Amino acid sequence: MLFSEALPAPTPLRAALRAAIRADETELVRRLAEEARFAPAALDRIAERARELVVEVREKRRAQGGIDAFMNEFELSSREGVVLMCLAEALLRVPDAETVDKLIKDKIAEADWQGHLGHSDSLFVNASTWALMLTGRVVQLDEADTRDLAGVLRRMVHKSGEPLIRGAVTQAMRILGRQFVMGRTIEAALERARPAEKAGYRHSYDMLGEAARTMADADRYFAAYREAIAAIGKAAGERSVIEAPGISIKLSALHPRYEYAQRTRIMSEVVPRLKTLAGAAKQMNIGFAIDAEESDRLDLSLDVIEAVSGDPALAGWNGFGLAVQAYLKRGPATLDWLADMARRHERRLMVRLVKGAYWDAEVKLSQERGLDGYPVFTRKVSTDVCYLACVKRLFADAQAFYPQFATHNAHSVAAVLEAAGGSTDFEFQRLHGMGEAIYDRGRRRQARPAQGHSLPGLRAGRHPRGPAGLSGAPLAGERRELLLRQSHPRREPADRRDRRRPGRQAGPG
Repeated sequence: MLFSEALPAPTPLRAALRAAIRADETELVRRLAEEARFAPAALDRIAERARELVVEVREKRRAQGGIDAFMNEFELSSREGVVLMCLAEALLRVPDAETVDKLIKDKIAEADWQGHLGHSDSLFVNASTWALMLTGRVVQLDEADTRDLAGVLRRMVHKSGEPLIRGAVTQAMRILGRQFVMGRTIEAALERARPAEKAGYRHSYDMLGEAARTMADADRYFAAYREAIAAIGKAAGERSVIEAPGISIKLSALHPRYEYAQRTRIMSEVVPRLKTLAGAAKQMNIGFAIDAEESDRLDLSLDVIEAVSGDPALAGWNGFGLAVQAYLKRGPATLDWLADMARRHERRLMVRLVKGAYWDAEVKLSQERGLDGYPVFTRKVSTDVCYLACVKRLFADAQAFYPQFATHNAHSVAAVLEAAGGSTDFEFQRLHGMGEAIYDRGRRRQARPAQGHSLPGLRAGRHPRGPAGLSGAPLAGERRELLLRQSHPRREPADRRDRRRPGRQAGPG
């Protein structure tokens, strides 16, 4: 790239971060595995905690209604589960009714919905199965024998019923989407969050949408973020910054050219906007997290974060934070750089540790470019090891970090609790609509601290503000890693899962 002005010379920590972008995976994982290792006695405790979570979740999940029972019946390793996720995601992007009809016909007609009827005790699941089975039958009826009177009747239903079918399936997807989306407006989301807050949850709100494509888009997002911060701050009242709800900001939503080639523009146009939003969050004393972007944007994001974090107007406020992705080979080096920045700016950063949301795209992009490696780990086991290494780094520097562990997996929860060593100065996070069973169980165990299962702060995150629909994060996570299914698959014995001890083999997923 050519720049009109010289770029600042990288510090040793930033140089090390850049050098790790496509590091040799085998060598890097070997080093991280040593860092992530637990003692044998600790591994046994992790296995036991995970086993208890898995067993209880299995027992209770099938009796639950809503999305837990739905996902339990239509698991993503089945044809029907894949159809549902593809349909749910695709319907959000289909602009016209004719294409919707074709999509429904293509995706639903061949799946075996009847085989799922009656398997669950949940009315939600059985009602959904009846509808999908009926839809599948009606949509494929045009193949009936033209000489069959019943076939003629069915074809008439086919011709007259597709708009009705389209409406029914779209409405079903909206119902499913409500499991992942908190509300159409921030006010509706805050109102809906109140019962969960009484039960012990905190919330981090997020926009539903993609990066800005035009400056008008960026202006709308900026205005919406300001309104959301004001509303969240009002709802937070006098709570501390940790106890209060927070907001997540997508930097690519604040500028249509959020890319390193436009670094000069980004630093002069995005940084002032982000400082304004962060200042508003500080005034309201709520959490303010910078969401993760694609790997190509990490270096640019760190420049922006450093510029905002060092603003004297934000001094003395520990609500500023960001998400760090453990599937990036640069994840541990990013934490090293952030710890140094936190000390220089005399602040404690809120760090949301996640696995990552763009794996498919990162791999594909590297292949298209003919690069000699990938910025992400190519095996999930490698990401698991890196996640555990990052967990330990976060706990090792309590002065620089307030850790926030985003996971829906029983093994990950157990490993974090073990690494915490009794500390409660951290929190778990989950996506709204996912992982309730594990964390609800954990909250019930808080009254029995001697068991070592009490969970600290719980935060249900990424409650979008914007149009109703399905959040891309849950869909991407379900499609790529089958998060819930890996956490407690109904067909695999709990003991078999528990033998995959973190720090030695697969670890928590």
